[in-house]
Amino acid sequence: MYVVWAIVGAIIGAVVGQSVAGAVAGFAIGLLWARLSQTRQELEALRAQLGATTLPPAPAAERATYADQPADAYQASPSSGAEPPPMPRTRARDAAAPAAAARASSASTPPAWQPAEPTGPSAIERFIETAKRWFTEGNVPVKVGMLVLFAGVAAFLKYAADQGLLHVPISVRLSIVAVAAIAGVVFGWLQRDTRRSFALSLQGGALGLLVMTVFAAYRLYGLLDPLPTFVLLIVFVGCLGILAVLQDSLALAVLGLIAGFAAPILASSGQGNHVALFSYYAVLNLGILGIAWKKAWRILNVLGFVGTFGVGTAWGVLAYRPELFGSTEPFLILFFLLYVAVPWLHVLRSPRADRAILDGCLMFGTPIVSLLLQGALLDWRPMPLAMSALVAGALYVAIAFAVRKREDMHLLRDTWAVLAVAFATIAVPLALSASVTACVFALEGAGLVWLGFRQQRRLPRWAGMFLQLASGVAWALADFPHGSVRGIAFLNTYFVGAMLITIAGVACLFQYDRHSASKGIGSLARAALLLWSLAWWLFGFGAEIDAFVQTDASRWAAWMALLAVTGGLLAEGNRHVRKLDLGLMLAWSVPLALAVTAAMAPYADTYGIEVFAGWPLAAVAVAAVTGWFSLRAVVAHGVAAITAQTLWWVRWLALIYTATHVAFGFRPAVGDGWLVLAYVAPTLLVTALALGWPRAITPPLSVHAAGIRRVVAIGGLGLSVLLGAFALTVAGNPSPLPFIPVLNPVELVLVAVFALLARALWDDETPPALHRMRPAVLAIAFFIIATSMTLRAVHHLGGVPWDEHMPASSLAELWLTVVWSVTGVVAWVLGSRRGQRLLWMAGAACMAIVLAKLLLIDRGHLGNLFGIASFIAYGLLCTVIGYLAPAPPRQATSNAPESKHAS
Repeated sequence: MYVVWAIVGAIIGAVVGQSVAGAVAGFAIGLLWARLSQTRQELEALRAQLGATTLPPAPAAERATYADQPADAYQASPSSGAEPPPMPRTRARDAAAPAAAARASSASTPPAWQPAEPTGPSAIERFIETAKRWFTEGNVPVKVGMLVLFAGVAAFLKYAADQGLLHVPISVRLSIVAVAAIAGVVFGWLQRDTRRSFALSLQGGALGLLVMTVFAAYRLYGLLDPLPTFVLLIVFVGCLGILAVLQDSLALAVLGLIAGFAAPILASSGQGNHVALFSYYAVLNLGILGIAWKKAWRILNVLGFVGTFGVGTAWGVLAYRPELFGSTEPFLILFFLLYVAVPWLHVLRSPRADRAILDGCLMFGTPIVSLLLQGALLDWRPMPLAMSALVAGALYVAIAFAVRKREDMHLLRDTWAVLAVAFATIAVPLALSASVTACVFALEGAGLVWLGFRQQRRLPRWAGMFLQLASGVAWALADFPHGSVRGIAFLNTYFVGAMLITIAGVACLFQYDRHSASKGIGSLARAALLLWSLAWWLFGFGAEIDAFVQTDASRWAAWMALLAVTGGLLAEGNRHVRKLDLGLMLAWSVPLALAVTAAMAPYADTYGIEVFAGWPLAAVAVAAVTGWFSLRAVVAHGVAAITAQTLWWVRWLALIYTATHVAFGFRPAVGDGWLVLAYVAPTLLVTALALGWPRAITPPLSVHAAGIRRVVAIGGLGLSVLLGAFALTVAGNPSPLPFIPVLNPVELVLVAVFALLARALWDDETPPALHRMRPAVLAIAFFIIATSMTLRAVHHLGGVPWDEHMPASSLAELWLTVVWSVTGVVAWVLGSRRGQRLLWMAGAACMAIVLAKLLLIDRGHLGNLFGIASFIAYGLLCTVIGYLAPAPPRQATSNAPESKHAS
C-alpha cells in the first residue's frame, strides 16, 4: 500500500511540477500520506478493541459470591443481563478457584495508567540542596565562623589599604616573607615524624617560596646583585637535596632539581658566560649522581638529563661559535660520562636485582643526543665525527667487558654491547663511501639478526632489521650517476652492492623462517624481508638491463627472462621453507610472476617486437621452462596452483595474440576477417579443450584437473563471448577469398562461439538454474548471430556500406524482415508439432518483433520495392504458420486434469 500511494504521488508530482524534483516530492508526500492513513486505522482499531474488552467492575457482594467458582462458569455476553447458573462444587474446583478468579480479574480489568518516571533534580536544585546540607550538617558553627572571619579580615585589609597603613618598604616585606618561609621549613622539619605528608609539603612550599623571593628581590626590585642571588639559589637547592635524601622524599628532590635548573636562568645577567653556566650544571649533575648512588629515583635522573642537554642545546643554537669549541667540548664529554654512569647506579640500587628496570631513556638518549651535539660542535665534519663515534664505541665495549661477570648487570652489559656496535656502525658511513656503507650495514644487520635468534634476544634482531633499512638508505645516497651504471656488466659497484643487500635480506629471511614465531611480528617480518629482498634483486638486475642492453627487443627479452627466472626461484624456495605463511607467499609469487610476464605482451605489441624470433624467442623459451617447473613446485597449494595454471594459459594466449598482431595486423592485403579469426582461434581452442578434453590443459598439475578445467572453461568461455561480441561489429572482409555466407572467417568464429556456449550449457557441472535457461539463452544468441550474418551478407553481396547508416537501407530492412520471419516461422512450427511450448513462444515473440518492426520502421519504406517486399514476405510467412501450426502446442496430459479442475 505504501508503494502504491508513493507511486501515485510521484506521478501527480511529476505532472504538476513537470520535473524530477516534483516527482520526488510527490513520492515523499504519497509515502507520508499512506503512513498517516494506516496510523489512523490502527488507532481506530485499538479504540474499538479497548471499548469492547473493558467491563465495569462487579459489586463487592457479587465478587464475594462467585469468587470460589471458575471464571469460565459465569462468563456471559455483555449484552445479556442473565445471571450465571450455579455450578456444582468439587474439591478440584475449590482448589483451582483462587487462581481462576485471579486470572478472570486480571483479564477483565484494564491495565492502569502508568505515569512517566520522574526525572532527577536539576543542577540548580542539586546546588541548593548541597548548600543547605553544608549549613545544616557537620560542625556548623566553625563553618559559619570561618566565613565571617574571612569577611572581617578582607574588610580590615581594605580599610588599612585605604588609610595608607600598609605602605611598608619592599625590602621589609620580602624579608618578612623570607623569615616566614624559613620558619615554615623549620616547623616542617620538626613535624617530619608525626605528620610526614604535611611536613614534606610545608618544607617544599617554603623552600619554593624562598626561591621565588630571591628571584623577586633580584629581577623585579634590584635589591640583590647576580653573585649573591646565585649563591642563595645554590644554598636553597642544596637544602632541598639534603632534605630529600634525609627524609627519603622524591617530591622534594624533584622540586629541588627544578629549582636548581631554573636558578641560573632566573639569576642570569645576560652576559652569556657559558663556562659558569656549565660549571654550575656540572655541580648539579654531580649532586644527581650522588643521589643516584643512594636512591633509585628514575624520574630525578631523567629530569636531570632533560634539563642539562635541553639547556645546553638551547645555548648552542643561540650562542655557540666555532671558537668556543675548546671551552665547550669538555663539558659535553663530562655530561656524557655522568649520564652513562647514572643508569648503572640506577640498576645497582634497585630494590630487587632480578627485577631491575633498565632506564632506556638514558641508555639510548644519552649517546644519541651526545652524538648529535658533537656533530654540531664539529660542524658535521665526517672524519672527526667518525673518530668520536669510534671512541664512544670503545668506551661502551670497555664498560661491557668490565661488568661481564656480574649476573645482575647482564641487561646493561648487553645494551652497552649493542651501543658499541651501533657506534661502530655509525662510524662506517662517516669514514667510508655510501656504497661501501650500504654493504657493511646489510651484512652487519644480517649478523645481528642471527645473533639475536641465537641468544633469544629481541634487541639485536630489531637492530639488524633497522640496519637492513639503513643499508637501503645508504645505497640510495650513493654517488651513482642518475640512470646509468659505470663499469663492466655484473662487476660494478652498483650491482654488487644491490646483490649484497639482497643476500643479507635473504639471510635474515632464512633466520626468521627457522626461528621466529609463526604469527604476529614474525609473520610481518617475513613478509617485509621477502619484499625487501625481491625489490633489491629486481633493482640490481634492472639497472644492468637499462645500462647494458640497447635495443627494445633485447631489453624486452631480458626483462622477460629475469621475471621468469625470479618466479622460478621463488617457487623453488617454496619447497624449502618451514613456516606456512612464507610458503603461501612464495607459492602465490608464481601466479604473480606469470601475470606480470603476461602483461609484458602489450609492451611488445606497442613496439612491434616479434616475440617468437631472436632474443625474445629465447626469453619465451626460458619462461616456458621456468614456468613449467614453477607449476610443479606449487602443486601442494590448491588455489595458488589452479590460479597459476590458469595464468599459464593466459600468458600463452597473450603472447600468441601479440605475435599475430605484429605479424598480420599491419598488412592491408589480408582482410580483417582473417585477423579476427587469428585473434580468436587460440582462445576458442583452449576453451574447447577445457570443455571437451581437459587432460590436454591440466599438466603438470593434473591432480587439480577439476578445478583447472572449471576455471579455464569459465574464463575461456567468457573471453570467447566477448571476442564474439567484438566480431559482431566487424565487417569481416575475407580477401583474398570471396565472401560466402556462413563460410567466412568472422561467421565461422560466431558459429564456434555459439557451439561452445551450447556445449557449456549442456555440461554436467553447469548449475541447474542455467540448465533451465538454455532455450532462452540459445534463442537469443541465435537471433543475434543470424542478424549479424544477414547484415554482413547485405554488406558484401548487396553493396550496403557497413556503418551506422545501414539500418536506413531498404535492402537491409527487407532481409532482416525475411530472416527474422523465417526464424520465427521455424520456431513456431517446430514448437507446435513437438509440443515444446517454450520454442513456440520464442517463435511467436520473434514474429511479434517483426510485426512491430514493420509498423514502426518498414512502413517508411513502402514507397520502394524493398519495403513492399518486407510486408509481403511477412504476410506469406504468417500464412504458412496458419496452415502448418495455427494453434499453440497442448499442455502435457499429466496437467490436463489439473487444468480442467482449475477451469
